[in-house]
Amino acid sequence: MRLAWHDSDQMGTVEVDMQIMCVYIVMGFVAHLLHRAVIMGDFKHLVIAKFKEGVVVDEILKGMEKLVSEVDAVKSFEWGQDLESQEMLRQGFTHAFLMTFGNQGDFTAFMSHPNHVEFSTTFSAAIEKILLLDFPAVPVKAPK
Repeated sequence: MRLAWHDSDQMGTVEVDMQIMCVYIVMGFVAHLLHRAVIMGDFKHLVIAKFKEGVVVDEILKGMEKLVSEVDAVKSFEWGQDLESQEMLRQGFTHAFLMTFGNQGDFTAFMSHPNHVEFSTTFSAAIEKILLLDFPAVPVKAPK
């Protein structure tokens, strides 16, 4: 279907293919939803670490669990220890920690929270090797 109208400013007639117009409208809506997911959605803080030899990892884990329970900005916290990866693939990293925040502002507040600043000193002293990623979550499949 084609739509035509007269443009008095340009002194001509404009024809628009309705299917193309609908595609542009849908693309704009999808872009808006993606932008909103990035701006309004969860924000993740991923830490992948290898602890120094002799560190009592259980003490660090207790400290981290205490930290996240005291800071309301942390929406959720998960951690795990690698058990299956081949050494050459994991490159020495042994533990992963994932914090979820409601948005980037909550993450920023967490980073400057006095409890985080204090715990970071202890955590940093225990780390031999670390990788950090901070990113807006883009959900693909919702949890069941």
